Amino acid sequence: MTENKENIIERAEGTVLHTYNRYPLVLERGEGVYLYDTDGKQYLDFAAGIAVQALGYHYPGYDEALKEQVDKLLHTSNLFYNIPAMEAAGKLVKASGMSKVFFTNSGTEAVEGAIKAARKYAWLKDKGNDHEIIAMNHSFHGRSMGALSVTGNKAYQAPFRPLIGGIRFADFNDLESVRAQISDKTCGIILETVQGEGGIYPAAEEFLKGVKALCEEHDILLILDEIQCGMGRTGYMFAWQEYDVKPNIMTCAKALGCGVPVGAFVLDEKAAKASLAPGDHGTTYGGNPFACAAVSKVFDLFEENGIVEHVQEVGAYLTQRLDGLVEKYDFIEARRGKGLIQGLAIQGRPVGDIVVKSQEMGLLVITAGSNVLRLVPPLVIEKKHVDEMMEKLTRALEMQQ
Repeated sequence: MTENKENIIERAEGTVLHTYNRYPLVLERGEGVYLYDTDGKQYLDFAAGIAVQALGYHYPGYDEALKEQVDKLLHTSNLFYNIPAMEAAGKLVKASGMSKVFFTNSGTEAVEGAIKAARKYAWLKDKGNDHEIIAMNHSFHGRSMGALSVTGNKAYQAPFRPLIGGIRFADFNDLESVRAQISDKTCGIILETVQGEGGIYPAAEEFLKGVKALCEEHDILLILDEIQCGMGRTGYMFAWQEYDVKPNIMTCAKALGCGVPVGAFVLDEKAAKASLAPGDHGTTYGGNPFACAAVSKVFDLFEENGIVEHVQEVGAYLTQRLDGLVEKYDFIEARRGKGLIQGLAIQGRPVGDIVVKSQEMGLLVITAGSNVLRLVPPLVIEKKHVDEMMEKLTRALEMQQ
């Protein structure tokens, strides 16, 4: 018999550091695109573990691949080669058209590696230690000291200063703002192709192409953070592919492992040839056989089942239905997003209340920024799930009238 919810929450609060204000739900199992709590209540999942569970829960073939790897080998360290890492790296290189992969345990660690690669690239040119990176206001790249340093949110940064130096901030989708920050010390420009935590803001095509041109003009490495918006979520394997703007370094994680903690930073030939060398960077767990077996199987399942093409179809339907909500409710200011990363900007009503009311209706959604309702469902949802979400969300919104 499962322990009651109240006892589980009480025990968790007694032992787990309180860095999250969790909802009073204890999720116990998942099936398809639904989650179930310890009381047996079913929830349509439009949060996907914050854009992680791209294949939902127990997608055919995924669990079996992990169980097979468990019976073989979990860990060896990077002092040796292992087959899953080699296979996963090859598939990631093929999907991105880039050159070399470094596997990490998380997206934050991927950002740390990207920062180091950009600084090493510049150091090899002039042996200077005064190089700078340009990041975007309202961005989010992680909570470690390096990733936090390029996260454009002063509230997140304030208690932890001094952060790493040499970081300048520009405004997202404002090319002149970026141009104004460039100096002869600039070694990298980092931005999310679609800003996630900042409120679901896709990059404008002219902005992204303009930043790429600036990088080429000044021999600066372009770092695109695809941790949340990559792996098919926008209807392209990586969001930058829609713009035809290939970065010098890309960070990815979340749906890369579809539930198994894994991240990576991927370098093009230019960055790979003239940045990190043996002794510059490392990880104990990154690239272990178990995590890489998950990555390898995820790429196989995406290809075999046409996941990216499916997102284009269902994403268009979701966009249409959400635009209908914007027309219907005055307090929904706008819809922003691409494919299956969508946000509704709410005005005059606490977005957190809508999240709670949605849970009561059996729907899981989350927030982004201070006033955006974020929808990042499993990529395998169907139109019928969009309709079910709309019915539940509409009921939650009506309770806010």
